[in-house]
Amino acid sequence: MQVVNQAVDFILGNVYLKFLLILAVTVLAAYIAKFILKRILKPLTKKTKTKIDDLIVKSLSSIIFYIILALGLKIGFNSFDFETQIYNSIINTLLIVLVSFLIFKIIHNFAQLWRKEWATKTKSTADDRMIPLIEKILKAVVLILAVIFIFNAWNINISPLLATAGIAGLAVGLAVKDSLANIIGGLQLVFDKTFKVGDKVQLESGELGVILDVGLRSTKLKTYDNEVIYIPNGQLANAKIKNYTQPDLSIRVNVNFGVVYGSDTEKVREVVLEAVKKIDKVLEDPEPIVQFLKMSDFSLDFVARAWVESYTDAYSTSIKMTDEIYNALNRAKIGIPFPTRTVYTKSID
Repeated sequence: MQVVNQAVDFILGNVYLKFLLILAVTVLAAYIAKFILKRILKPLTKKTKTKIDDLIVKSLSSIIFYIILALGLKIGFNSFDFETQIYNSIINTLLIVLVSFLIFKIIHNFAQLWRKEWATKTKSTADDRMIPLIEKILKAVVLILAVIFIFNAWNINISPLLATAGIAGLAVGLAVKDSLANIIGGLQLVFDKTFKVGDKVQLESGELGVILDVGLRSTKLKTYDNEVIYIPNGQLANAKIKNYTQPDLSIRVNVNFGVVYGSDTEKVREVVLEAVKKIDKVLEDPEPIVQFLKMSDFSLDFVARAWVESYTDAYSTSIKMTDEIYNALNRAKIGIPFPTRTVYTKSID
C-alpha cells in the first residue's frame, strides 16, 4: 500500500506524468461516453415515439469523443506551472469550434426531420423554402456567437466591431424590411394554418378564389374568373380572411325572394320548402328552412336557407334553388312583386 501511495505521489508530483495521466483518463472517459451513447442510449431512443432524442444522441455520438478530449487537454495544461494562457486560448477555441459543430449538426438533423415529417405532407411550397432559410439563419447566429466567444478567448476587444456591425445591420434591416415582413408573414400563415392550398377564401378587400400556393414572400389566389392574384404575405398576415373550408367543407346557401302582399305566408313556406328539398345537393340534415324576414315597400321578403356538403356545390345549388323557387311560386299562383308607383292627378277646373 505504501508503494502505491509513493507511486501516486510521484506521478502527481511530476507535472508531465500528471498531464499524461489526465490525458489517459480523458481518453478512457471519451471512449466510455461514446460507447454509452452508441450501444445503450441509441437503442433506447429508437423505442420512443419522438425522434428528437434520436437526433440529439446521433449528433452527440459523432463528436462527444473530441469534446471530452479537448476538456481533458484543458485540465491537463492547467497542471503546468509555467504560463499556459496561450494553451488555454487554443483549447478554448477548439472547444468553441467543436460545440459549434455539434450545434450545426443538431440544426441540420432537425431541419432534415422537419422536411421529411412535416413539409412533405403539405402542398404549400412555403415550408419547403422556409426550412432551408431557417436552417441558414440559425447556423449564421451560431457562427456569429462562436466568433464572438473565440475573440473573447483570445482577450480581443470586439466592442468597436459590434458597434460597426450594429450600424450595418440597421441599414440592411431598413433596406429589406418589406421583404422580411413578407417572409415573417409567410411563417405566420403556415404556423397559424390560416389556409392551405386548395382552400376557398375571401379576402378583406373582397377578392374571392382558391389558394394556389403559399410562397415565401407572396400567396397566389386564383379567382373564379381564372385570374391569379399575388398577395404579399405581410398584408395577408394582418388581414381578415374568410375561409370557406373551415371548420369543415359544408356551407349554407341562402336565396332571398319576395311575394306580393296578401299572400298566405304559411303556403309560401310549404311551396318553397317542397321545391328546395327536391334538389339533389341539398342536405336533409340540417333541414332546409324558409323564414319570413320583413314587410318591405313592395313585397313580403323571405329567405330560403339550405345546407350543401361542400362549398364547391354552393354556387350551382344557389342557381338551382333560385330557378326552382321561381317556378314553384308560379305554379302555386303566388305573385312575385316588382316595384310599382301610383300617381294621383288632380284636375283644375
